[in-house]
Amino acid sequence: MLRSRLLSTSLLVAAAVLIGSAWGASSDHKVYKWVDAQGVTHYGDQIPPEYAAQAHSVINNQGIEVEHTDAQKTPEQLAAEDQKKLDAEQRASRDRNLLSTYGSVQEIERLRDQRLSLLTDQIKLKEQFLEALNAKMNKLKATSSSYKPYSSDPKAPPMTDQLAEDLVRVGSDIHTQEENLREKRTEQANMNQEFESDIARFKELKGIH
Repeated sequence: MLRSRLLSTSLLVAAAVLIGSAWGASSDHKVYKWVDAQGVTHYGDQIPPEYAAQAHSVINNQGIEVEHTDAQKTPEQLAAEDQKKLDAEQRASRDRNLLSTYGSVQEIERLRDQRLSLLTDQIKLKEQFLEALNAKMNKLKATSSSYKPYSSDPKAPPMTDQLAEDLVRVGSDIHTQEENLREKRTEQANMNQEFESDIARFKELKGIH
């Protein structure tokens, strides 16, 4: 412990001597203070190039910090700050829109129900269309079972070009409608979630419990 105190005292004395000498030489002379990669504090009349981008200070002849320069930020840090600022601006814009568009929670709920009802009707129509396509595909498959290569009868005729084209076309239509149906259901879930979020935020802004 004694050795540690003596070492600390020696460092402070050396720093004071360096600072005093530098300031004694010229009133415009700057003494810099920086910390290296090992956490050791250094003083000098210039900062080594490898530490120029890190945080550093300028101190006077009493050892008081008179200037401070923050460490240069990495591109990742700058990008994160820009994104944080953009998020804050978008939240503020959303709050303004909520307050200017709706007068009550009931208004938001009515609009939600209207839009969700439209989506529900669209989903039902797509489900019915998909059901009809599947029924058509089942008939085509049943018909194709009488032709090669699906029939086990060696005397079965080869499938006609028209039947083959119908199988491919209807199969493609089914795939498209299934994808459209998934998108509509996802849209429905997202819309409901967005409205619930708007309602919760509107209550928060209005102080409604």
